[in-house]
Amino acid sequence: MTPYIHDIGGVPVIIGAGLAGLMTALHLAPHPVVLLSRTPLGTDASSTLAQGGLAASLGDDDSPELHLADTLAAGDGLCNEQMARRVVQAVPEAIDHLVRLGAPFDRALDGKLRLGLEAAHSRRRIVHAAGDATGHELFHTLLAVARRTRSITIMEGITALRLVVAEGNIVGLLAVLHSDVFALPTRRVVLATGGIGGLFCDTTNPLSSFGHGLALSACAGAEFADLEFVQFHPTALETERRPMPLISEAVRGEGAILTDEDGMRFLADTPGAELASRDVVARAIANQIAAGRRVYLDARQCLGQKFATRFPAIEAICKQAGIDPAVERIPVRPAAHYHMGGVAVDAEGRSTVNGLWACGEVACTGLHGANRLASNSLAEAVATAAWVAASVAGTCAGWQWSRLPAMAPLRPDPSPIRQVVSNGLGIIRTGNRLRDAIAALLPTAVGETAAADPALVSTLIAIAALRREESRGSHYRSDCPQRHADPLSSRLTLRTAFEKAVALKWQAAERSR
Repeated sequence: MTPYIHDIGGVPVIIGAGLAGLMTALHLAPHPVVLLSRTPLGTDASSTLAQGGLAASLGDDDSPELHLADTLAAGDGLCNEQMARRVVQAVPEAIDHLVRLGAPFDRALDGKLRLGLEAAHSRRRIVHAAGDATGHELFHTLLAVARRTRSITIMEGITALRLVVAEGNIVGLLAVLHSDVFALPTRRVVLATGGIGGLFCDTTNPLSSFGHGLALSACAGAEFADLEFVQFHPTALETERRPMPLISEAVRGEGAILTDEDGMRFLADTPGAELASRDVVARAIANQIAAGRRVYLDARQCLGQKFATRFPAIEAICKQAGIDPAVERIPVRPAAHYHMGGVAVDAEGRSTVNGLWACGEVACTGLHGANRLASNSLAEAVATAAWVAASVAGTCAGWQWSRLPAMAPLRPDPSPIRQVVSNGLGIIRTGNRLRDAIAALLPTAVGETAAADPALVSTLIAIAALRREESRGSHYRSDCPQRHADPLSSRLTLRTAFEKAVALKWQAAERSR
């Protein structure tokens, strides 16, 4: 099917309309920009689910240096310190900008922003809105401003299928609306497509979050960084609901404890206890569940009847599941939550492909290293969006008509591969399980079904995980429990990943002869 060409005058296109996409579009104003959203705005963005908030050193006892130290400690040796410093220094001003746009952040009686505590932070520095509905409140604030901004054209219900590259440069993209494929010629594309949680059975992300931007950029030849690092949130509500509702870390910040079914507090002797870094807490809970025990979050002592006031959205989620957190323990389990790895970008969000930028969770700036510090993701999105927008605006806009490939409109569907990904790429990994996952995923990744792009992304992550023969941050290999003395960021392209996957298949065939 040859696509028709929709002439947008070569203006930049942002793929993804969550927090990162909206912020980038707003920072581009008054430069015209087209914003693509796969679904009606706000119905399928991880941003709207974010409870925690934004981490910023705003307290009298806090500083960017302390925020940086906590970020580097959580990142377990893999943070880009220069980038991390730049982000933590920029976040307070980014929050001022959000306040000017109308963000309804929670305030204390004296009018100052109320600051919460979350795991691995040495100070209270988490800015919230509506208690535990920060993402929802921020998203709708920015969406209202974007709809009033004449330079932003919002196109809803559109799925990007492929980026079109000519001589190493982005020249446009192919997209589908209903069943009609069309082309948008542009030399400037920003990926703001979010994460990969939808590749897993247990996730707090929208099920459609399969790494869409990673698939698009992989086929365009972009380089990736640290794809193996997937953060599992320790405390998702144990329920059949998908995405799994999050029981925010802020509940543990207020003093809630984790126990097994017999009431034993199994993290009592762990440094940091319930507020240890997420990988430590998630592994401890996973080990309890693997041993056949259930795990509960108990906020009865620390919050009791105050739970509903402090965490109204979480209380409503629990009540829907038949649990009253004021008087009952909350059953929890870990769930895929955030991807530290992504498209390798420089300080301005540029990828290794000319004309392609990435912002938010789809990008790997180096801020998070091997393990994201709680509430640093929204902070990263609002800080880096300004730099991405400035870079896009400062790049020559010229465009050209290109010979466009014919393309069948297959909307990606990760459901056929979720079990394979969950078995092989979960909280505790082994070389054998990773090799099995790669062997199972490869035929789908090179096929032409709706699961091809999700399988391609999963293969990339599995190859990166197999190549990292150590345990660091969120990447834990039970067959390689040691941590290398010299931390190295990993780099991967689709070509090198497929070469490795094919070599593994050949080796397996040789062994089975």
